[in-house]
Amino acid sequence: MTELQEGDLAPTFTLPLDDGSTFDLASHRGKPVVLYFYPEDDSGGCVNENQEFSALSPEFARRGAVLAGISPDDVASHTKFRAKYGLTVPLVADPEHKAIEPFGLWKLKKLYGREFMGLIRTSFIIGADGKAARIIRATRIAGHAQKMLDALDAHLAAK
Repeated sequence: MTELQEGDLAPTFTLPLDDGSTFDLASHRGKPVVLYFYPEDDSGGCVNENQEFSALSPEFARRGAVLAGISPDDVASHTKFRAKYGLTVPLVADPEHKAIEPFGLWKLKKLYGREFMGLIRTSFIIGADGKAARIIRATRIAGHAQKMLDALDAHLAAK
């Protein structure tokens, strides 16, 4: 599987959102889009990450950016997850990996000596031109949302 690089045109996709509507990446051309891919609803790190992005979502909006979280969970899982934690960021359901795989994020992982396929926690800033402007692996969950906001500020300042 090819890994998306900064400067590459982002793969387009249309997938369901937790509110019953759809998220179509191509329809957001002309404005920056921040996508954060996370492994699983309602797990410790993913709860923290989604809460941090939700807390900062007004800041992303103030900068004219579209913000969305994507995981391999389905719409029903996202709906419960959002309600349980009062999340404000739209959650994109990708159980068939229609966005996850083209973005190069479904890979072999190793945990406690066990190997398995899974999502590599990564965030992207897609520029107004539809190209991947920044790709940041979430090596530390705490502060990752702020790191993405800072990266968005740097991207916008460079324009």
